Amino acid sequence: MAIKISKKITGFSVQSAEPAADNQAAPAAAAPAQRGEVIQMHEQIERPEVLVGSTYKIKSPLFEHALYVTINDIVLNPGTPHELRRPFEIFINSKNMDHFQWVVAITRIMSAVFRKGGDVTFLVEELKAVFDPRGGYFKAGGVYMPSIVAEIGAVVEDHLKTIGLIRDEALSDEQRRLIAEKRAAWEAVTRTSAGSGPSAVGAQGDAAGGAGAGQAAGFPPGATLCHKCSTQAMVVMDGCQTCLNCGYSKCG
Repeated sequence: MAIKISKKITGFSVQSAEPAADNQAAPAAAAPAQRGEVIQMHEQIERPEVLVGSTYKIKSPLFEHALYVTINDIVLNPGTPHELRRPFEIFINSKNMDHFQWVVAITRIMSAVFRKGGDVTFLVEELKAVFDPRGGYFKAGGVYMPSIVAEIGAVVEDHLKTIGLIRDEALSDEQRRLIAEKRAAWEAVTRTSAGSGPSAVGAQGDAAGGAGAGQAAGFPPGATLCHKCSTQAMVVMDGCQTCLNCGYSKCG
């Protein structure tokens, strides 16, 4: 309906309750977003007074004294469903001062990478790929370490698995059953071949030749190194090399 204005307009105002209602609802809607803000790891986060840490011992035949690797974690969003632990710094201590320079260098570089945030799991593969030109060694359990730096990488990997940054690919029940069957079949063949003839002499020679890393871990004598899990547990069965530790097989 049109209204005719016969007087001069001297002023006007808009009368409506809708904007006021919107203004009151806006802070209420914004409040949950502020409470639900998730803090991610980045280089602007300052170091707290207290950090949660874990210390790992490395006893290598290449060093006279043990190495002690300490990794400190920062706790993000504490007390909330978004609580996370992320590595913040790393320290390596030892009585052995022969490698002091590179030890300090590697700890400073790794700590800088940790504090920058993002995906830091790539450090594990980079460290584990370092080879010592003098040769590696087997640590307890029959796992081959190509260098002391690679073992530091293995320690970092274990720590990242502990705090949930790396998920360990556990063997399925079928894989465990297959490995158990393969191991039982290998032990049966070994017992049969060791009962007579030159095979028995060879088996006795292997046993007398000193227990290697794989034997110390419970794997058969003469087992070779697995390229997947770096454990001396690879044996030849039915014309195919099979690992009795992780189930890896070159035949698929």
